[in-house]
Amino acid sequence: MRAILQRVLQASVTVDAKIVAQAGPGLLILLGVQEGDTSDDLSWLVPKIARMRIFSDDEGKMNRSVQDIQGDVIVVSQFTLHASTRKGNRPSFLSSAPTPISEPLYQSFCTALEAELGKPVARGIFGADMKVSLTNDGPVTILIDSRLRE
Repeated sequence: MRAILQRVLQASVTVDAKIVAQAGPGLLILLGVQEGDTSDDLSWLVPKIARMRIFSDDEGKMNRSVQDIQGDVIVVSQFTLHASTRKGNRPSFLSSAPTPISEPLYQSFCTALEAELGKPVARGIFGADMKVSLTNDGPVTILIDSRLRE
């Protein structure tokens, strides 16, 4: 699994001209599920994200997590995070997990993150054409890949 964490002042997701999720300040998480990802990847990734110290403390140092600040979180499914651009100019998405695998893992990720944070997590609509709006704070953008944990 790959996750892009974006520290935001605010974020929202719109589908068919209707806002389906909004949050802030906190994190906008773009989540991509790759072929072969399992609940083991999710179990490693969720606490890692909840405890990632990318928010400023009283001295201005990145020393607090989204959990520490009780920040809001929006999770958006993003199969394009596993695009291969090695050949040609059109990305290949063959390594992205198909919907029957990725959708349950996405939903489980959101549920596990809610349990870890002790609060609801806003969600995009899986597979929908979403418009994501955000005000990036910093900007701070972090890539975490569960296959690169060692």
